[in-house]
Amino acid sequence: MSYGRRPADGGRRRPFSRPQDDPPGTSRLFVAVPVADDVRDAVGQLMERLAGAPIDVRGPGQPRWVHVDGLHLTLRFLGATPDVRLQEVSAAVAAAAQEVAPFRVELTGGGAFPTPQHPRVLWIGIGQGEPQLVALARRLNAELQLLGWPSDDRPLQAHLTLARTDGVPGSDEKARRLIDLARDVRLGWQADSLVLYKSHADRGPTHYEALVEARLGTG
Repeated sequence: MSYGRRPADGGRRRPFSRPQDDPPGTSRLFVAVPVADDVRDAVGQLMERLAGAPIDVRGPGQPRWVHVDGLHLTLRFLGATPDVRLQEVSAAVAAAAQEVAPFRVELTGGGAFPTPQHPRVLWIGIGQGEPQLVALARRLNAELQLLGWPSDDRPLQAHLTLARTDGVPGSDEKARRLIDLARDVRLGWQADSLVLYKSHADRGPTHYEALVEARLGTG
């Protein structure tokens, strides 16, 4: 599910471990552009073709498929954030959103990080809308800096995460199949909002709660 950075660990596989509980009075937050409903449905069908099985429950030998109903393009992780700062973070998200007009995003092509031979993340790429996503991320970064968050100037690479492989055997074959299946995929929508999400990582799979939705280009 994400719009983020290329892993820089040389392809070493690490076992999955859920983050430790956040301190009391904090929420694990991130900011993202949501994916349109019809595009989510189409991506979900592609994921099931790739899995060869239902993806709502993790089966033996399967990667950790992301939840289709939570697909989004992440622009910034905020991590464990004091709940008392929610109002000012929401204002920063709204300020960033109003500076960028709605724009079209198109998903096309597939791949894996760090390489298809040693995949840890399976993804679909962004064929249209990347410059606007970068501009939106920069505006958000600037607004958050005013609140004391450090600048995040690392280069971004647009992608929509489909699965994390966790070292599952045969993941390289899934990566190759994804590249084949997604080569001619063209799934587009009009991005018109920026959303502040809260991650809930309880005993079950992580799910996301939309706390604030800011419309683009309202300034």
